[in-house]
Amino acid sequence: MIIKLVKVFIQLLILLTFIHALGSWFPEVRRSKIYWYIDWIVSPFLEPIRKVVKPINGIDFSPLILILILSILLRILR
Repeated sequence: MIIKLVKVFIQLLILLTFIHALGSWFPEVRRSKIYWYIDWIVSPFLEPIRKVVKPINGIDFSPLILILILSILLRILR
């Protein structure tokens, strides 16, 4: 039961990270309240990655890395 909840949490975090990454491209989306909440949830997971992997030519790869890590965790839990 707990593993199933962890899987759901990871899947939700993957979805929110994807939405966060897409929303970051549009200034009007970044000003929305929904994006603020998504940022509040996702940023604590992105910040440690951003400290290790700096943006390359202005491109932040931390969401991609986070999604990759979470996908690997999902595979391990299956």
